Amino acid sequence: MQTLNVGIIGVGNIAPQYIRGCAPFDIIDVIACADILLDRAQAFAAEHGLVACSVDELLERDDIDIVINLTIPAAHAEVSLQIIEAGKHVYSEKPLALNRDDGGRIIRAAADKGLRIGCAPDTFLGGGGQTARKVIDDGGIGRPVAATAFFLSHGPEGWHPNPGFYYLDGGGPLFDMGPYFLTALVNLMGPVARVAGAARKTFDQRIATSEALMGQRLPVEVNTHIAGTLEFESGAIATVITSFDIWGHHLPWIEIHGSEGSLSVPDPNRFDGDVRALRGGGQAWEEIPHLHTIDIGRGAGVADMAYAIQSGRPHRASGALAFHVLDIMQALEESSARKAFVEIASTVELPSALPAGLADGVLDE
Repeated sequence: MQTLNVGIIGVGNIAPQYIRGCAPFDIIDVIACADILLDRAQAFAAEHGLVACSVDELLERDDIDIVINLTIPAAHAEVSLQIIEAGKHVYSEKPLALNRDDGGRIIRAAADKGLRIGCAPDTFLGGGGQTARKVIDDGGIGRPVAATAFFLSHGPEGWHPNPGFYYLDGGGPLFDMGPYFLTALVNLMGPVARVAGAARKTFDQRIATSEALMGQRLPVEVNTHIAGTLEFESGAIATVITSFDIWGHHLPWIEIHGSEGSLSVPDPNRFDGDVRALRGGGQAWEEIPHLHTIDIGRGAGVADMAYAIQSGRPHRASGALAFHVLDIMQALEESSARKAFVEIASTVELPSALPAGLADGVLDE
């Protein structure tokens, strides 16, 4: 298959992971980068052997097929629409947008131009997520009936070099980390039908303790603790909590409980991690060997989309999946405000599971 050239807009904290994650796949080649700060793009380009451009220059290049949008969440919709208008496929960091209206605009604009929309997270393509998926697909725990998912921390201000945006519109634990957990749940259990949520903003400001920003006060505009109940189209029910208000805990990442057993799913922010199952009537958890590679990183979703562009098959980390997750997140916030269940209007087909036995750096055509 032909190699597709890739450009990156936004060279912040996550960008080096995409350089590393895209590198093993011959079907994509990252050749250029841009940033609102040209000197930052130039420094990043020099470090990684790329061409530095302004955003307009990158979008005008005829030799770029896919653009990865790594801007801050508040800019995702605007930049993705610019990429589409320039006639290029877009792969965005999560979330797809800050609300359904903007997410829908992105989906429609791409469809009108016959372009692909991909969106993080692609971590469910790793060995941890795909092995858990196969256990469920093979009936290893029977019919899923319940699940739990927990992301609990005390926020990023102690380690992130620029944590302020985590507490502004588009940030918070739900919109920042929720996509990993909700995408994993949808990949394992299918689409969600309705939700109930309760949310709160615990502190009006946070104090940065990272070396670069020690003592800086960060205003908080978003809810920082969100608890939700998700009812899936299948009838299964999940309990999900995302929080920046928790100092410590002993809760699992994700557990899926079926009619014939239970499944422990690893951290959905990673591609690896142990998968364990407890069969009905058993006394001990059994570790399940990985059936897919864990030696991939952020960029696998870009490569999967590149294969799909050329072969015509659906890609897995799709705009439709990201929009459904966005719909769920917005509905959880709305449910808290209304003190009532909120129906999920969107739905999505389950992404196809990865075939077993793929060589490193290769995905199915």
